Amino acid sequence: MALAKPFTQYFVDIHVHGAERYDTRTRRQDDILQIAAIHGRRGTGAIVPTIYPGAIDLMRAQMEAVRRAREAQREGAAILGVNLEGPFLNPSHAGALDGKSFLEPSVEDFTKLVAGYEDIIRIMTIAPELPGALRLIELGRGKGFLMHMGHSDASFEQADEGKRAGATGITHLFNGMRGFHHREPGLAGFGIMDEEIRVEVIADMAHLHAQSLKMIFEMKSADKIILVSDAVSGPGWGSGPVRGPGGVLQGGGTALSDAVKNLLDLGIPLDRAIRCASDNPMKYLNMSAA
Repeated sequence: MALAKPFTQYFVDIHVHGAERYDTRTRRQDDILQIAAIHGRRGTGAIVPTIYPGAIDLMRAQMEAVRRAREAQREGAAILGVNLEGPFLNPSHAGALDGKSFLEPSVEDFTKLVAGYEDIIRIMTIAPELPGALRLIELGRGKGFLMHMGHSDASFEQADEGKRAGATGITHLFNGMRGFHHREPGLAGFGIMDEEIRVEVIADMAHLHAQSLKMIFEMKSADKIILVSDAVSGPGWGSGPVRGPGGVLQGGGTALSDAVKNLLDLGIPLDRAIRCASDNPMKYLNMSAA
C-alpha cells in the first residue's frame, strides 16, 4: 500500500550510513546533504547519520562533515545529530564492518573521540563484554549519549551489566551479535526479553527472516521497537539490501517507508508499524539529554 505524506514526513531513521553513491565515509558536507535529500525524497523526515568505526581522527573528520551539513541544511530529511557505530566493538562480530579498525575500550580514546562533538553525538554503540566497556557506557550516558550494545559477543548477563551501566538500546537486533541459544540467550535474547531496553530492527526482509520479525513484534512491547534502515551506499540502492562479493550483506538499501510497507505485508497493524518508525525513535532521541 502507498503511505500518505502525513505519515512518512514524521519517519525518523536513527541508523543510516548512506544512500545511492553517497556515504558517511566522507569529509564533505555535500555528501551528507545528498544522503539527507535522497532519504527525504523517499519519505523520511529526519535522520541521524551514522559513522563507521575507524581511526579516531578520521571519525572526528566525518563528524565534522555532519556538523557542517546540519548547519547548512535547507531541505531534505532533517539531520538530528550523529550516531557512532563503534569503534569499541568486538571483532568476532564485525559483520560488514572492518574489524581491524575496532579499538579496545579506553577512557583516553573515548575522550579523544568525542571531545568537542558532545553537542551532536546522539547515539554510540559499544560491545559491553569488552574490558573497560562498562566504564565507557557510564561516561557516555553521563554526557547525554544514548548508549547502545552491539557488534558484540555478550552473554545475557553481560548484556544486563551493560544496561545497568547505562545502556538504553541494542543496535540492529540479531545482526552483529552471538546467536540465541537455549542455554545462553545472549544479547539477542536480552533484547527480546528485557522490558525496558530499546531495540533497532532492520525490516528489509534480508537482515531478518519474516518469522523473526513476527516474533519480535509478538514478544516485544510496541513502544520499545525502533525501525532503522541501516542504509549504506552501493549498487542497486533503492530496490533492496546492498550486497558485496559472494552476496554478503553490506547493509540496507532502502528507506524507512519500505520497511513499514514490509511490516504491513506481514500483518503488523498500521498504527504499530508507523509508531516504530516515527513516535518511538523521536521519543527515544528526546531521552538523550535526560
